[in-house]
Amino acid sequence: GRRIPFIRVLLKERERIIDRYLSLLEDCLSGSIYEDPPLKVLGADKFDAQLREYGWDWPSVAHTMIGEKRLANVRYLAESALGDGIEGDFIETGVWRGGACILMRGVLNAHGVKDRCVWLADSFEGLPPPDEAKYPADAGDKFHTYPELSVSLEQVKRNFEKYGLLDDQVKFLKGWFKDTLPNAPIQKLALLRLDGDMYESTMDALQALYGKVSVGGYVIIDDYHVVAGCKRAVHDFLSERNLSP
Repeated sequence: GRRIPFIRVLLKERERIIDRYLSLLEDCLSGSIYEDPPLKVLGADKFDAQLREYGWDWPSVAHTMIGEKRLANVRYLAESALGDGIEGDFIETGVWRGGACILMRGVLNAHGVKDRCVWLADSFEGLPPPDEAKYPADAGDKFHTYPELSVSLEQVKRNFEKYGLLDDQVKFLKGWFKDTLPNAPIQKLALLRLDGDMYESTMDALQALYGKVSVGGYVIIDDYHVVAGCKRAVHDFLSERNLSP
């Protein structure tokens, strides 16, 4: 009769430790814990807690620019997918320094999950110049002119290593999405996170990967409310598939 309460205490303590580990991981990945200043490319040059919370700056050192709230979203959906038994791997298309994917791998690690992978799809050379003839919605796009958005595959791997999270459950797809995603050896996805900024990048990822998302799985569109071309791609894709989320 005393064993069941003891087991409950152990499970509660396990949950507390997992939460502490993942919360600390989030704070480290966002740079909030050491308040690193942002890159000056967006104007600000001093750490601002609110900007970092919402992911409105480009950190100089931190391993993600999506900020605390969007990191929390990644964690919540990843843990929900595990808790609800939604089948499939996790992927981000457009990874920068790899922070969101490091958190995804951290979630798997914290919960002792060995049968899922985290995929990172990126050119690891920055964004492509816009193909204005094929994708008019990308006309005038300047993302390819920012060297700050180009992070090498080797650097991203080193970032994973710093957290002890680089192993065979982490998979890399190097190249433009149109070349790497259609034939990627991914069977099912529980979590698909798009962060490609452009119409072309968003459409390429949706066309190649949406059909692999399990029923009950999640699709996150990072740039939906920020980049008009991204929003346009989402709605064009939904119209093509007659989808009404």
